[in-house]
Amino acid sequence: MSEQYQVSARKYRPQTFDTVVGQEHITTTLKNAIRSGHLAHAFLFCGPRGVGKTTCARILARTINCENPTAETEACGVCPTCQSFNNNGSFNVFELDAASNNGVDEMRELTAQVRFTPQQGKYKIYIIDEVHMLSTAAFNAFLKTLEEPPPYAIFILATTEKHKILPTILSRCQIFDFKRITSTDTVRHLEAITKKEGLEADEAALHVIAQKSEGCMRDSLSMLDRIASFTGGHITYGATMEHLAMLDALFYFQLTDALLAEDLSGMMLQLDAILEKGFEGNVVLEGLSEHFRNLMLCKDHRMAKLLDVPGEHKRMYFDKAQQAPLSFLLSALHVLNDSELKYRDASNKRLHTELCLMRLCYLMQATGAKSITTTEAPISAEPHAIPAPPPSSPASATGNRLLAAMGKPAASPKANHELTAPPKVDNPPNEIPQTTPEEQPKTGGRRVSSGFMDNLNAILQTATTDQVSKKDLTQEDAERLFSNFQESLKAEGRSVLYSQVLQMKVVCADVDELKLISSTEITDSYAQSLRNELIELFSNIFGRTLRITTELQEDVAAQSNTPTVLSKQEIFDEINKRNPLVGRLKDGLGLQVDY
Repeated sequence: MSEQYQVSARKYRPQTFDTVVGQEHITTTLKNAIRSGHLAHAFLFCGPRGVGKTTCARILARTINCENPTAETEACGVCPTCQSFNNNGSFNVFELDAASNNGVDEMRELTAQVRFTPQQGKYKIYIIDEVHMLSTAAFNAFLKTLEEPPPYAIFILATTEKHKILPTILSRCQIFDFKRITSTDTVRHLEAITKKEGLEADEAALHVIAQKSEGCMRDSLSMLDRIASFTGGHITYGATMEHLAMLDALFYFQLTDALLAEDLSGMMLQLDAILEKGFEGNVVLEGLSEHFRNLMLCKDHRMAKLLDVPGEHKRMYFDKAQQAPLSFLLSALHVLNDSELKYRDASNKRLHTELCLMRLCYLMQATGAKSITTTEAPISAEPHAIPAPPPSSPASATGNRLLAAMGKPAASPKANHELTAPPKVDNPPNEIPQTTPEEQPKTGGRRVSSGFMDNLNAILQTATTDQVSKKDLTQEDAERLFSNFQESLKAEGRSVLYSQVLQMKVVCADVDELKLISSTEITDSYAQSLRNELIELFSNIFGRTLRITTELQEDVAAQSNTPTVLSKQEIFDEINKRNPLVGRLKDGLGLQVDY
């Protein structure tokens, strides 16, 4: 008869501190405590599921009762105490599942057992798993014993939800926070297991398993067992993606190519092929969000260490990142995040997904970036027809208004948009320049609607990079720019900020420093919140980095030209002060002022 099968999660469960994966900060502390004899009477192991809480509790229980511990502070595994523990026959280690034993009676029985000394070994260890499931009455019954147990009793509590435990319990325990196991540690552990089991596994496949498990080693081992059975012992990347119902990275690269090329038809056909295979739209949106995030990380070599993808895919991500503009990636992440949040409430899930990708398909044009492959422009009937300018963003309009306040020419568009016609300057501040139907920018015969441009206002608030030449900052320029900034807040509908900014006073403290002076703490807090926005905007105007500081002055209201807003009672008192007959008339007629 063949040996009974045992799942990998049980077969390869760590038996010593050194074999615990990804929790070195916990195991090192416990080993030092055992070595020095400074053991607490109560431990609380908390953290996500499958990261080794119960495993470490069992290793700790076996090690502190071992009769001949090794020099590395590990259990010997051969003494009678270790043997009885390995055979589940130890009378000194008790495991209690609080999920099914959460009443007062179980706690009373436990406290009654604590009074008896251990039969073998130095300590009696009580491991209570999922301790947050205990009722309030059970916690109270357990409280006194937990606070003052006998010297031979040690309690090890484990939970995934520390916030549900009473503070009186937390204050009596030594708390250890377990962290999620990293993908690197998980892949390394899975590689060691596949070698022991004689399995063939691609590194990319193990990386996908590690990502899917989200830091839970138990889940990763369970997935490894399933895929090994599914593939007959040869774990490939394609079989892993198929079994875990995940989309291959190649699909996202092809979809990105279609979006960057503004190929609406190709994008729709790719999406249809995926949906026909049974994938849901939210899977596509979530995967595409992760894909764009990875492309954004590849824009800067300093963020490359954050890229959590198989090694063979990294070169593909770096190559594609050079083609995708950063403005497109940031805007796409915003659109995808908004669509993911609204996906659950959408009645037509497929249409919701298609609309999101349609917006992404026109995003290159909306953000002012140049598509990778552009279609040939239609031949105009006029020999010297002027191409239509691309839509200008609200951020450009704000920067141009500030430049106009200084008497400087408006900032020119970026280099990849060479215009032969002068831009229109007579548009209202918050309106997108309107063009005739013949001049509308087209992609595949479709025009970008102004409504879609309005939806992107929040993600296009970046100042233009081509600014005026450097000049010294003067008080006159500072006041003019700040006044224009106030008007821009009013035009953009930011009424709360507008009312607070009206109460501020700007002072040119130095050639490179502006100071915002406020009369109240509330206004000063708004001034501090606006610092970054003003620094970015004013620095772009003057071509260098400026310092903006804030200062609170109680008497600034008297110096400011801003009219003080009076209450109704203050208005009546002021009128009565100037003309006492009004007060006498009110008193004579027995009238009351409606405050």
